[in-house]
Amino acid sequence: MADDTEAATPTHTVPGSVSTTPAASLPAPASLADDIVFRPVRNGNAFEDTVARLLQAVRLGIVEPGGALPPERDLAVRFSVSRDTVRDAIRSLSDAGYLVARRGRYGGTFVSDRLPAEATGEPATAVPTVAEIDDVLGLREILEVGAARAAAGRSLSADDRDELWQRLAETSESSALDYRRLDSRLHLAIGQLVGTPTLVSLMADNRTRVNELLDHIPLLPINIAHSNRQHEAIVAAILTGNRDGAAQAMSEHLEGSAVLLRGFLA
Repeated sequence: MADDTEAATPTHTVPGSVSTTPAASLPAPASLADDIVFRPVRNGNAFEDTVARLLQAVRLGIVEPGGALPPERDLAVRFSVSRDTVRDAIRSLSDAGYLVARRGRYGGTFVSDRLPAEATGEPATAVPTVAEIDDVLGLREILEVGAARAAAGRSLSADDRDELWQRLAETSESSALDYRRLDSRLHLAIGQLVGTPTLVSLMADNRTRVNELLDHIPLLPINIAHSNRQHEAIVAAILTGNRDGAAQAMSEHLEGSAVLLRGFLA
């Protein structure tokens, strides 16, 4: 779990809420996706929702294998839960093999280098029904084709362009073991370009469900090479402001994944 030897930070308490640190003391989110995942959880199931959010950060590659989670006190503020809840969630995921606690000056909570599903080679969820597959893929089509079209219509900054190129490059150069994590990051990066936080939130939730489906089918080298070429077409269309081209390229890319998923699972 995170190192609790950090210097104390003054807190204030809002009636009916947990103690929080001043907003100015929190580190800035690394990205919009980071900010979306590390957002306040719903009331009523604080522990379960905190576990789910941390898992989402891990499975979507927002915190990569070997990477550090924010400190417990920062997570408590971002999730709007107590530090005890964060600590319990971290302990549970550490016991399950997703997180590793390190003590000492450079200690904290880190994502395991090898995640449980990867270690066993077994899917983490039951085989989905045809209706479940159609629901996940139908929503993905709506969200991601719309995101590509909208991103292509925006005036992008140099930082936006560099971020997109970086995500494309790391996905293209990825090993098979890291491919789905980095593929997720690329798709979320496209959503971030639109500048609508709710869209990224919906895409992150949907992508988690997509990855659960993908866990049931093998990675095919020819399909990975084809996906990389499609990614290049999507990114090129976005960066040149070709809205229709970006939407068409994304639609074709998603259809390829959908065909494989239905072929293996339906």
